Amino acid sequence: MDENENKDHPVKRHGRRLAAGAARHAQAGVRRARERLRDRPRREQAALVGLWSAAALLMAFFLYLVALIPLTPGIEDLNQARTARPSKILSLDGKELGTFEQGLQERVKLSQISPNVIKALISTEDHRFYEHHGVDFTRIAGALWATLKGDAQGGSTITQQLARNMFPEEIGRARSVNRKMKELITAIKIENTYSKTEILEAYLNTVPFLYNAYGIEMAARTYFGKPAARLDVLEAATLVGMLKGTHYYNPVANPERSLKRRNVVLSQMQKHGAFSEARYRQLAKRPLRLRFERLADRSGRDNHFTAYVRRWLQDWADENDYNLQLDGLVIETTLDPALQQAAERAVERQSAALQAIADVEWAQPSLVRSTSTGMYQSMRGEVNPFAYYWSSHARELDAFVRESGEYRRAVEDGEAPAAALKRLKGDRDFLSGLKAAKARLEAGFVAIDPSNGEVRAWVGSRDFEKDQFDHVAQALRQPGSTFKPIVYAAALERGIPPDQTYRDVVQDIKVGGTVWRPTDMSGNSGRSMTLRDGLVYSKNTITAQVMQEVGLPPIVRLAQGMGIRQSKLSAVPSLALGTSPVTLLEMVSTYATIAAQGEYRKPVFVRRILDRDGKVVADFGAGIPERALSQESAVTLIDMMRGVVTRGTGGGVRYRFGLYGDIAGKTGTTQNNTDGWFILMHPNLVAGAWVGFNDNRVTIRSTYWGQGGHNAALLVGDFFRAALDGGKIDPQALFPGGRKPEPPRYQEEEEVPEEEFEEVQGDAVEVSVPPEGLEPAAPEEEEPVEAPEPEPVEITPPVQVQGAPPDEA
Repeated sequence: MDENENKDHPVKRHGRRLAAGAARHAQAGVRRARERLRDRPRREQAALVGLWSAAALLMAFFLYLVALIPLTPGIEDLNQARTARPSKILSLDGKELGTFEQGLQERVKLSQISPNVIKALISTEDHRFYEHHGVDFTRIAGALWATLKGDAQGGSTITQQLARNMFPEEIGRARSVNRKMKELITAIKIENTYSKTEILEAYLNTVPFLYNAYGIEMAARTYFGKPAARLDVLEAATLVGMLKGTHYYNPVANPERSLKRRNVVLSQMQKHGAFSEARYRQLAKRPLRLRFERLADRSGRDNHFTAYVRRWLQDWADENDYNLQLDGLVIETTLDPALQQAAERAVERQSAALQAIADVEWAQPSLVRSTSTGMYQSMRGEVNPFAYYWSSHARELDAFVRESGEYRRAVEDGEAPAAALKRLKGDRDFLSGLKAAKARLEAGFVAIDPSNGEVRAWVGSRDFEKDQFDHVAQALRQPGSTFKPIVYAAALERGIPPDQTYRDVVQDIKVGGTVWRPTDMSGNSGRSMTLRDGLVYSKNTITAQVMQEVGLPPIVRLAQGMGIRQSKLSAVPSLALGTSPVTLLEMVSTYATIAAQGEYRKPVFVRRILDRDGKVVADFGAGIPERALSQESAVTLIDMMRGVVTRGTGGGVRYRFGLYGDIAGKTGTTQNNTDGWFILMHPNLVAGAWVGFNDNRVTIRSTYWGQGGHNAALLVGDFFRAALDGGKIDPQALFPGGRKPEPPRYQEEEEVPEEEFEEVQGDAVEVSVPPEGLEPAAPEEEEPVEAPEPEPVEITPPVQVQGAPPDEA
């Protein structure tokens, strides 16, 4: 509640009026008192002044309490806190993906808690619990007297402690009279609302016990490996003893202190009749025995999707005044568990295969050449991964060391830079860890339903625990040729027909005072080529001419309208070849717009949010689509992109994985094989993947495996194969103008145009860079070249290492 609301509260206005009236009466009373005292003896005057002063103080204290009442939690707040439960994140089919628990909690009834715990708690913390009404004034007076004598004691009852646990923000944490009075008032409210049994139950279910354990049930399982119902008297005394100071009396970190405190609890139990003095002496001699095991978080292991949802929900909850840990909201997401599992498996096994390729290719000076991932996986155990890379890239290794946190800290502490570099390069463990991190291939994958924009699968990296950086929504990478469909869409929107021809020649494009000359790796034929074939074969020369004819502003506007709405696009000529960094989520969203025949839908990952009673408090699934691309242009573009996966740079995915149905897509590769992209569209689903290294100075060595049509396409193809087999997408579904698909069959991969196979030294695209770096480096083209005949694909996969996919024999 803000300051203005506080001022306008009717109870507070009434309190202020009472205070003002009291002040006026007090002033009048002082005048009358002076007149009465004037003729009285001095002793009588002193006595009357003392009595009146005490009365005034009591009145002021009463008014102070009245003013505090509206600032403390009300009955509704008490009911909500008592019934508090964490919000849950659910998948599309209602399975729990995660919760917003405040640590590990499991609420149990008082009958499910050992009587030893209750006896220990009441004897130690509040032996008059059943006699007072929330505040024990006798105990408070005793505590004050003991404190004045130098023995500081607390006078809080169990109910007051519960008030602090339930409302830490409202009551406050500062050691002040104001906080103590709020606690006292709240405790009285609790006692007037709930029974003693309900109060004990609420207290024991909310008290924290370290190691992310909240409540007596989780504490019993954490420290003693048993439920709270089976705690014996020593175990109960140990846990209750921690309540005076969980860190200070932690039996794991401070066993001696914990033992002494346990025995204090036992003595209090004996004092208040729990057992005899002889039994106490016997128990006090027993050693401290634990069966400690930190429990795993049962709220659901986070992945990149749930982590993204959590961050978004925190902002939403703050804006809408909800507490995700207490309000018991139900968050219904769009994630399809079957498709998510298919995506995780595809990323895991195909990234492992690509890692083996990178490890083998960089292991020795001579370059192994094969189109079979299985061959590289079989060689992986016989080589020293990346050995040749590190021996031939000494300058990069020095740079990696200088950029490390260890190096920076050493220099900041006064070590000479050269000495720090030499020392760290001689540290075998440090260097091994650094090299492993730099040489680890990474990937991102996301799938969207184009009919509604709902996210069905999301994999942000190969392993969330090892790399929590999200390559779906966080990583900004050059999209390469996957950006080209936007350029061709702008051309179609301008009225340029798909059969318009351009000459396949290198042209000079002036940029300020410099010249940009985009080329293709295999040279240029000089012959005429249609707009359609320029996209199918991913020709840089044709795309550059189309960009000149259309102009950059319409391309940028169209890209933003279709889905690139977060990343800033650089309006420079090489934008047409995909040099402006974007996220994978933006690119797949853009392709979903194409698949939806030009209608943009904002990616949806949360469908609805319900309260604890099942009432919908927010609905995000009914967004109105925006027309970003005309339907006619979208249908034509889809048809052009069909050619990419039948006779162009993405043709391998159809044959390698036996995909059928009406599909269209595009490959993408950036300069020096830094980034590999592939996005595939089906009427029911659009999925895309990115493959590369976190540090873009490390790349896949060979041009064949560095191309998106041969690396990222493996992830997407594997996923689509599983989606088809699992019935998640309809093989009969058609885009407008599509033809009924042939029956599914695996077949020998046809000789289709592929991205460049041979290793090429130097940059594949020639770029004349302005002096001030106006123009970024352009990505490599993905034009068709005649590749060696691929090996046949077996329908039944042979025995392979770690579940290698069936497409590599």
